[in-house]
Order: sequence, then C-alpha cells, then structure tokens
Amino acid sequence: MYGKTVRLKRLFPDPRRRLFSVPLDHPVSMGPIDGLEELAPLATELQEGGADLLIVTKGAVRELVPVLEPTTRLGVHVSASTSLGPTSNRKVLVGTAEEAVSLGADLLSVQVNFGIPEEPDMLRDLGIAADECRRLGLPLLCMAYVKKGTGGSPDELRHAARAAADTGADIVKTSYPGSRDEFAKLCRTTPVPVLIGGGVRLDEEAEFLRIVSDSVAAGGGGICIGRNLFQRRPVGPLARRIAEVLHGGG
Repeated sequence: MYGKTVRLKRLFPDPRRRLFSVPLDHPVSMGPIDGLEELAPLATELQEGGADLLIVTKGAVRELVPVLEPTTRLGVHVSASTSLGPTSNRKVLVGTAEEAVSLGADLLSVQVNFGIPEEPDMLRDLGIAADECRRLGLPLLCMAYVKKGTGGSPDELRHAARAAADTGADIVKTSYPGSRDEFAKLCRTTPVPVLIGGGVRLDEEAEFLRIVSDSVAAGGGGICIGRNLFQRRPVGPLARRIAEVLHGGG
C-alpha cells in the first residue's frame, strides 16, 4: 500500500530538488551509439557528476550493478523496438514490473509514441504496466512522445502528457515545447511530475543548460536526458553543472 509513496519520496526527497535522471536504453533501439559503447564507465562518471537515477534495459542491469552506488536509483525500461525493423516507432512490452523489482528497480519505464497508427496498442501496454506497478508499489515513468510532424505542437504535447498521467503514469517525460511559458502550462495541466527529454542533440552547451534552467523555473520535476549529456565529452563537468541547477545550487 505504501511502497509507491516511499519510492517516490526517494526520487523526489525535497520540493527544491529536481530529479536528475539519465536514460541509457538507446542501444536496443539505435545500437551502440556514440557515448554508449561501454555502459559501466559512463555510469560511474554520471554518478560522480550528481545523477540521481539511471534508466537501462533489463539486460543492461548486469553491466550497471558492479558500479551502481547505494544512493543511485535504478530504472528499468521495458518498451522496445529497433531501427532495423519497419515499425521502429511501435514499442512493445518486453518485461514486467515484477521482473524489474527482482532486478532491484526503483522505477519502471515504458514509452508511448502518440499520433501514429499503433498508438492504441502502446496505450494498452501503458495500462497493463500501470496495473502491475500499482500492485507492486513501483513508480511508473511514461516517456510520452508525439511522433508526427515536427515532434508535436505545444497543444499536442500537453495532450500526450495528460493522457499518459491519466492512464496511470506517476511521472511523465516529454519533449520541451519550445518556451518556458508553454512548458509551465504543460506542467500545470499534468497532475504528476514532468521531466524534459533532450531530443535532438543541441550544438551549444549553453543553450542546453538554458533549457534545463528554464524547465526548473517553469515548474518541471527535473530532466530525463541522454544524448545531449552523454555525447558531450567529458561528461563529468557538464553533469556537475546540471546537478547544480537541479539540486538547488544554481
């Protein structure tokens, strides 16, 4: 009964502290891309830089366990597809909440791509995962993307985020809608913490940090950003600057 409440408090221990989460699930969908050739050294550098939560696929937990710090939260992502297939935007469940708990997870992660013909199948999977997480007291993160046009208008992103929350997600990750005001509106209309994703890699580090800072000022719950972080080397100094923003120091 209290498991989800306890685990969410561990993820969000202080109203002034935003969640610094890093998704590292990309090799299933995209292959061993730049920055993710080896998981363990990257995970070590991210933790030293202040990351709170690392999200990996279930098979990758074996690489993370030897270097996972006691204070670092573990997320297990159970939605999958690959860019090798003809329906790469159609994610399917490849794991369960029970399996994630057995691996030591603090959070389950699933993905829903809105605006494509397979959207209803992914919403059904989100509902299944939400029911499993409710029974086990495990928080559920939904990575909610709009996969049509240019990645979703502000109205479409608000719709996707609210749909994910109202289908059972405890935390929603979505794309940044382009301005602080639009993101503030998205946060107000989504009844759970909202994390911004990184999307396409930005050339300027300063612009990336500005978006992170603006998302905090707009009421966001933190970040869930991968490539815009781990594809910038060295990773550690940037991670520390992000942690200063998210943890109340900058």
